[in-house]
Amino acid sequence: MNLIQTLLLSVVEGITEFLPISSTGHLILTSNLLHIQQTEFVKSFEIIIQLGAILAVIVIYFTKLLSNFELWINIIIAFLPSAIFGLFFYKYIKMYLIGNSLVVILSLLIGGIVMLLFEHFHKANSQQLTAKSFVLVGLFQVLSMIPGVSRAFATIFGGMVVGMNRKDATEFSFFLAIPTMLGATVLDFAKSDVSAWSAVDSRLLAVGFLGSFVTAYIVIKWLIKFVQTNNFNIFGWYRIILALLFFLVFL
Repeated sequence: MNLIQTLLLSVVEGITEFLPISSTGHLILTSNLLHIQQTEFVKSFEIIIQLGAILAVIVIYFTKLLSNFELWINIIIAFLPSAIFGLFFYKYIKMYLIGNSLVVILSLLIGGIVMLLFEHFHKANSQQLTAKSFVLVGLFQVLSMIPGVSRAFATIFGGMVVGMNRKDATEFSFFLAIPTMLGATVLDFAKSDVSAWSAVDSRLLAVGFLGSFVTAYIVIKWLIKFVQTNNFNIFGWYRIILALLFFLVFL
């Protein structure tokens, strides 16, 4: 993987991490387009650069995250299902799912259809949020372990199901990404042979981290404004069209 490919992947990550279109899926498909071999380092790279995007959340919402203890309790509760499933299924996910174009294409297609159906039938219904509500959001997030599902898609719609409005569900999706991506990165470091990475690999990681941070910062600011006056139908159609295009190209 060279510098140009690294920059392209980092921009794709920064754009797609918080949009309901699957950052992992886009990274895998972009890697295929760029003819980047799915080595163990590349798979780790695609996980680790997500931390750059997460740092953008911390910078933008630093005051709120620092001062709101109840928010952190809710984040931890929602994170627990992913932590448990991740520990048990990490090896299988990395070996068989990450890097699998067919899985990504099917997930994008099915997710797009589900998104359009959800937007058509869902009726806003404000409810009192409890610990059970946040566990349910966490269970929705578990679905995003399948490449192409989209963590943002799963958690935003999970939040709306339990009674959050679109803006609050979107912001909670940002916050829940913090422990989720941090946990995924720590787990990947623990399970990977980091000593085999070269100095060039480390520099590429640094470039990818910075690129995803800058791009994600811009996208987060835009998305919060977007969701206050729009639904997600455009992303549903985008997922379907992209899946069909990649199906024709790769399969």
